[in-house]
Amino acid sequence: MSISNYIVPVMVILILGIAFFTKTDIFDSFCKGAKEGLNTTVDILPALIGLMTCIGLLRTSGFTYILTGFLSPVTSLLNFPDECTPLVLIRPLSGSGALAVFEDVLKNNGPDSLPGLIASTLMGSSETTFYTVAVYFGAVKIKKTRHTIPSALSGDLTAFLTASFVVGILCL
Repeated sequence: MSISNYIVPVMVILILGIAFFTKTDIFDSFCKGAKEGLNTTVDILPALIGLMTCIGLLRTSGFTYILTGFLSPVTSLLNFPDECTPLVLIRPLSGSGALAVFEDVLKNNGPDSLPGLIASTLMGSSETTFYTVAVYFGAVKIKKTRHTIPSALSGDLTAFLTASFVVGILCL
């Protein structure tokens, strides 16, 4: 057996032990934490609904595929497969939307193909920027994100540009 099998039971015993010695009411603390979690969920729900609506509109309208065709001359100069361009467009917005595009790339091209390898690298090296900002900044009620979004998107852009280059070097 590995240590990972013991982590959860040890943590439960540790929490119960600390609560016993500090005379903390665990159930009351749990209820307060659950209430705060529900309040946070209610606070960030409008931003998430708006974000999910926009993602649904982008996917069902076919706009991402129109934009893929428009960006094709630029992506071909970078040796970036057109099959992965919708993933680049959806990934900063939605993890589930990106997962659907990723699955489509793997299904149509195979996991060991160049588009499959690049899409896999993109999924592992980029972030759902707008979703993350909406959730975390919404949870603490920050409305002005300042440099967060440009910085995060530059990180995503770096991941997108580097993925094609690195996969091209390692797999060709």
